[in-house]
Amino acid sequence: MKIHLRSALLLILLVAAPVWANTAVEPAPKEAHWMQRHEAFVAEAKQGGIQVLFLGDSITDFWRDTNPQRGGKAVWDREYAPLHAVNFGISADRTQNVLWRLAHGEAEGYQPKVVVLMIGTNNTGLESDGTPRNTTAETVEGVTAVVHELRARFPAAKILFLAIFPRGEKDSPQRAEVAEVNRELAKLNDGQHVFYLDIGGRFLDAEGNLPRDVMPDLLHPSLKGYEIWADAIRAPLQQLLAAH
Repeated sequence: MKIHLRSALLLILLVAAPVWANTAVEPAPKEAHWMQRHEAFVAEAKQGGIQVLFLGDSITDFWRDTNPQRGGKAVWDREYAPLHAVNFGISADRTQNVLWRLAHGEAEGYQPKVVVLMIGTNNTGLESDGTPRNTTAETVEGVTAVVHELRARFPAAKILFLAIFPRGEKDSPQRAEVAEVNRELAKLNDGQHVFYLDIGGRFLDAEGNLPRDVMPDLLHPSLKGYEIWADAIRAPLQQLLAAH
């Protein structure tokens, strides 16, 4: 009888225990301004003719910024506009926001040859109240979900899957967290459809620091930083485009 009672109590505890969902894999929209930007991307997608899709958060978003302190517009116009590329980056996005966008029109009306993806940095670190945004495992799961969504929606595309760029001081917890996430994300490389590329080291000096002229806020590239990015992916991008 004691055994049955113990089993019953265990069952009650399991049923009553809270189920902690991974927010990184639950598609989620954001506020009105964000929705307006999303709708503009949907309209752009419907026009078709997209050969290269850049997808991500503010680090991708700022390819369109003309401010040399945090923007790469001049580099974009030179390198990617001639390739019929579009920029579907939105500042502050996390994996869950990109998943929502892909499911609500941003992946319809075209089939790109290459997707340049970098997402996940905003799933790391802490919320304003000091609680973790996501665990390393949750962030990895969220980024993996984005890759799988892209594979499903663009089956013929090659995904140039960039490691999350280093951020913060070299000894900061978030720098270490990003590195840990990247080690797991590298396993998604299959050499056929998903091509993982870590160019983070190109932004660092010999001591492992992020120079302020490359990333003034230790997160977003300057014009010089975007030049480094473009130089690093020029050959891989051309190779993937030529593979079609």
